[in-house]
Parts: sequence; structure tokens; C-alpha cells
Amino acid sequence: MLPVGSLLDYDFAAGTLTLRTAGAQLSLRFLAPDLLRITLLPEGRQMRPSVAVLPRQWDDVQVRLDEGEEALRLATPAMTVEVGRDPVRLRFYGRDGRLLAGEASLSWGEGAVAWEQVAPPEVRYYGFGQKPGFLDRRGRAMTHWATDESLHTPDHDALYQAIPFHIGMEGGRAHGLFVDSTARVRYDVAKERADRLRILADDDYLDAYLFAGPAIKDVLARYTELTGRMELPPLWALGYHQCRYTYFPEARVREVAAELRRREIPCDAVWLDIDYMDGYRVFTWDRERFPDPKQMVADLREQGFRTVTIVDPGVKVDARYPVFREGVAGNHFICHADGELCIDNVWPGRSAFPDFTRAATRRWWGDLHREFVNDLGIAGIWNDMNEPAVFNERKTLPPTAVQGEDGARVGHDRVHNAYGLLMAQATHEGLRRLQPDRRPFLLTRSGYAGIQRYAAVWMGDNHSWWEHLLTTVPILLGMGLSGVPFVGTDIGGFQGDCDGELFARWVQLGAFLPFCRNHAAMGTVDQEPWAFGPEVEEIARRYIQLRYRLLPFLYNEFYKSSQTGLPVMRPLLLEYPDDPETANLSDQFLLGEDLLVCPVYQPGATARMVYLPAGEWVDFWTGARHRGPARIVAEAPLERMPLYVRAGAILPMGPVRQWTDQPAPAELTLQVYAGADGALDLYEDEGEGYAYRDGGYAITPVRLSGTRLRIGAPEGGYRPTRDRLVVRFFAPGRVVAAERDGRPVTFRTAADGAAEVVLTEGTTDACELSFRVEG
Repeated sequence: MLPVGSLLDYDFAAGTLTLRTAGAQLSLRFLAPDLLRITLLPEGRQMRPSVAVLPRQWDDVQVRLDEGEEALRLATPAMTVEVGRDPVRLRFYGRDGRLLAGEASLSWGEGAVAWEQVAPPEVRYYGFGQKPGFLDRRGRAMTHWATDESLHTPDHDALYQAIPFHIGMEGGRAHGLFVDSTARVRYDVAKERADRLRILADDDYLDAYLFAGPAIKDVLARYTELTGRMELPPLWALGYHQCRYTYFPEARVREVAAELRRREIPCDAVWLDIDYMDGYRVFTWDRERFPDPKQMVADLREQGFRTVTIVDPGVKVDARYPVFREGVAGNHFICHADGELCIDNVWPGRSAFPDFTRAATRRWWGDLHREFVNDLGIAGIWNDMNEPAVFNERKTLPPTAVQGEDGARVGHDRVHNAYGLLMAQATHEGLRRLQPDRRPFLLTRSGYAGIQRYAAVWMGDNHSWWEHLLTTVPILLGMGLSGVPFVGTDIGGFQGDCDGELFARWVQLGAFLPFCRNHAAMGTVDQEPWAFGPEVEEIARRYIQLRYRLLPFLYNEFYKSSQTGLPVMRPLLLEYPDDPETANLSDQFLLGEDLLVCPVYQPGATARMVYLPAGEWVDFWTGARHRGPARIVAEAPLERMPLYVRAGAILPMGPVRQWTDQPAPAELTLQVYAGADGALDLYEDEGEGYAYRDGGYAITPVRLSGTRLRIGAPEGGYRPTRDRLVVRFFAPGRVVAAERDGRPVTFRTAADGAAEVVLTEGTTDACELSFRVEG
């Protein structure tokens, strides 16, 4: 590797500082006062268009250049970068003048570029996409190379998602770094040398973005402004989903659906894995197993179920198969440099693979969904095997394969990590074209930075191990800290046999994950909620019903995430960055800002330690109050997972439904946890379609001050219907009286200590409720 040496020349124009060194050019450009783009381009090499960064025109930034004898200083009000002249080194300072990120040096070699940076001992490192292990990745070596890898252990960390973005934190101060490379990227996070962070990309150039923060929320907001934010999903996608590899024939699918309804276990979607296809040919049906898929899908929909089907990228080599013929005729498949099709083995046998780096191929692929969604009524698409995974020692396509538009083709190894993202883009854009009045729902296994724009993500083929139950929390939190909020894992574990206790604990956790799906592999024991006997079935029913009651709260959090880029499922360090106890807290999390979820991940456990950060916290089940910061022992018999609510929180809840749009009385419950002032801006819309983009939504302001609750009238172009408004007031004492707008109202005291007021008139009118509390 050749280090960037002495500065030979430079110029400063249009806000960009261009530095010339022997054999390479280094460019620095502020896109925003707190966002710096850094590119290193060795001579004779070309940059590819980014698939992660949204094309946009950034506002002009006021930048000052100071030219010193030993260094140049490029400054905005939020960040300063100091460029040493001999040799060229970069130092970054925040708005307070303190060192933001340690000194960085850059280098390049044949087919590789590197970023090496001082890693002060106080700095912790978060994010990095889908990585097993604890939240703080310091002391780890990691590889970003999208891989079909099922072990999910720290020494097998190259998993399905490759997101080369991380956040460094020292105390409450944060900065971020995104290395925009779709090639293999290796990280050494102070492992080989305790004082060095080293990033090596097997790429022709370096394209990096430094985020100045200074708060971790600032970093995430700016990163998701750069790479895009999740689109608000349809409401049904937040329900419970039932899947297996594999449900067939059609009679088995109908049987599972009927059992879910008979046993009153809420569910919004039934999923079909690869065995619905004819010989694993995508966009086909096995007509012996599924003789009339259109009627089956319609019948399921009448019962409240959506149907989601898997679609893999591998296209069977078969001259009689229309998708293969069209792909060849349209030049849509990946080839070798000599023009020969790149053929490899996957589920259909010998298969060709679409080249999603080509715009025409993405459009062709998206349009292939027409029959599924427009004619058959398929509601969602599941992209799997899209690393792309193949059945060989490499587990993917060879480096001799080439991809790209005509005249700009590169080896597959340069764009490997983009395959899943671009397949998801093709699918998402196709669904938007085919059904412009519906929000697409797409689940993907593989992805790259920016995948949140197109798809929800699940963590792939985990195991029915207690260890994988434990790692569910930090791996999903890492995804959230990498800009991807709509995430989940297979409830119960995919591979291996689950047992009743493990399933009970997993479904308790799964009920609070952003994406909630039960999935198991062929050849394993049955894993439907009733498969482990009445006790576990009742636990599953109770927690899935609770998820449905919490859907107004959950949907509100998804809306906020779509606007801010902040995760739905949050590590405590996001809300309490100055608390050192949260710095590597990896076995509990916050849903939004207010609901603390503490899963049980050890067999036989009937209690667990819980950390409560500063403030007052209310036991969700009993109403008991605890003052933080503190560690407490929470009782956790098999039927209970510890949950706590922050004092000052207002949780919107709804009635239990068997599916999200089941006709039912329109009821809104506000669970109000007094003890601190609080606020809720409740977002509501139709749960489907795009009317909300034209004002078809409502925001209801709710404010808590002491023991007074002010509920405003809904604002916006959508008019929510409420037959009943229930206010459940948890007070730090005994409620002895309640009033609405100065007039007494009746209330009852529930078993969990809440004072419950039920309103049936003027349920969308502005009003004030006040409670008199004693003790």
C-alpha cells in the first residue's frame, strides 16, 4: 500500500478543496456544515455512481480556507478539517474546537484503498450494520461481504447485510463515518493495534463521508438524509406474520390460517416459501400443490390474511421458460467478460442471475411481478438468496463475472454488496408502478447502505438456540444504528428444533420487534404458536394480542422514524448517551423513547437484572414505580417478560383485533404515566396508500402536566373515528376524583392501579382531564 505522501499542489473552488499528491488526488467537500465528503482517486482509476447516496442538490455551505505553512484548515461553523502538508494527514474538530475524530491517513495499492485512524481509548464504536456480538464493536475485526452464513457468531460475522457505516462515541459526543464501497470492506477496530481503527476496501478508490454530530441522533439524522429513510409501511406489515419453509400443499396453508383464526391468535399475513413454485422457477406456481392460487389468495384475504411470496434472483436455465428466454433476449443476465452467461447452481439447479446494476434489467424484473400482484392479489414480496448466494465453495458469483451498463462494466467483486439493494430497488419500484395507490411491502435478506428506502430486513437463517435469542437484541440495534429501522429475526429460530420455553421467550421478544414473523426450516419440529401445548399457546396469544393493542403506538413510532431516520427499536445509549451504564448495554432496549423491553434469554430463568436509567419507571404489568438510575431484579416467570414505561409517557393503544383492518368498534386508549410532564403527537392515517403525502393524515396533540391531561382535536386532512376514548391514568398515588373540562366524571380503578375514564361522546373534541391524587 502506498500512503498519501506530500502535498504537491491544491486548489479551492466551489466549496471543494482538491489536493494533488504523487499518484493520487484527494478531494474534500462539505455537503452540509456537519457533513464532509472525502474522496481519494488514484491516477488512472474511475469512480462508479453511488447506489447508496440519494442524488440531490445540497445547499451551498459557507466554508473558510486558512492556508498555513504546515497545514491547511477547511472550516464551517460545525466542523474543521486540518490537512497536514507533509505528509498529508487529516484531523477533524467539532464546533467546540475539540478533536472530533483521531488523525487519519489514507493509502492505496493494486485494487485496494485504506483509511487508518487513531482510535483513542475512550472512544466506543457502534453500528457496522448486521454484526453479531455486543453493541460496542471495539476490539473486533469484521468483514463486509454479503454472505449466506447461518452461524451468526462473532467469528462468522460476514452476514447477509453489508453496511460500512459506524458511529464513534466518546461520552455523549458522537461522529460517524461511511465508507461508500460495494466491494469487500474489512475493519480492524482497535484489535491488531489498540490505538488504531483501520478500514481496507478492495476497491479502486475511496469515497467516504464524515459526520460531525455532535449528538448521536444528529449523526443518524444526517446519515439517513444522505442515504434515504424508510418509507412509511402499510399498517398490516406491522402485524404478526406466519411462515415456514415450507407450507404446501394449498390444503396445509388453509389449515394453518384456519387454526390461527380458530385459536384467536392475531395474524395479518401467511407466507409461502420456495415450494409453491414449479421446479423453483420464479414467478411460477406448482399447479399440483396449488391448483388455483388466485382463489386461495382471495379466500385468505376474506379471512383477513395477506399472502406474501418468496422471489429469489436465480432464474432456471430452461429454454422453454419465458423468464429465462426474456432475460437472454434482453441482455438482462450477468455474463463473463467474453459475453458468456454466468451460470451457477442454486435452488432451480443451473441458473442465470439478473444484472440489477442495469436500469433496464431493474425495470424488466419489477414488471415480472404484474401477474402476482395485479392478477393474483399477492400483497408482499420476499427477496431471499440475494447476496447473491449460490451452491459452491465461494458461496457467490465468481470475480470473472462482470456487471454494469454498456461501457461501464466492472467485476462482480466490485459491486457484490450492492446486489441485494439493487434487487430490492427493482422490486420496490416495480410494485410502485404496478399498484401506485398501495404502499409496497418487501422483505429482503441482503442489502447495502440505503436498503431502508426499499425494504424491511430480517436477519436470515438463525438457529433455535438460546444464544441466538440473546444476540437478536444487539444485532437489530446495530442495524438501527446503521439507518435501518424495519428489522426483525425469525421468531423461534429458523434452523434446529425449538422447544416450548425457548419459543415462549422468543415470541415475547418478537412481539416488540419492528418486524414480527415466526419462521422455521423444513425438517424441524412444528413451530406454530400452538405447537408446544396450551401454556405456551396462551403466552403467544397474550403477547401477540398485546402487539395488536400497541399498534397505534408502534405505527406512530414508524411514522417518526420515516421522518427522522431514528430507529424504532433503540439502544438505551441513544436516549441516555451521557450515562456510562448504557454504553454497551446489549440485552434490553427501548421501543421509541418510552417503552423499556427486557427479554429473558436464559433457560429456566424466572428473574433477570434490569437497568433503569435516570427518571422514574413504571412496571407495565403491575404499576409499581422505580427510581433510576438503578439496577433492579425483575420477576420473570415464564408468562411474563419485564416491561417498564417512562414516567411522562403517553402510550396510544387500540382494541385487540385478529387482523389490522378487521371491522371493530373504533376505540383509542391512552395509557398515561404521570410522575413527569410528557407529550404525545399521535399520527394517524388510513394505514395504506399515499393520501397522507397530500395531507390525508391527522395529528392529535396530547399533553401531560402534573395530573392534568390536555387532548387536542385531530389536526390534518384525515378524520379518525372514535366510538370510545379510554384514558388509563397511572398516578404516583391514589386517584380519588376525576374531571373533564371542570366537571366530575366517573372512573374505576383497574387491577394494575390505573384510574380508567371512558368517554363515548365528543371523543375527537379537545378536552382537559384532571385527576386528584392522594398519597
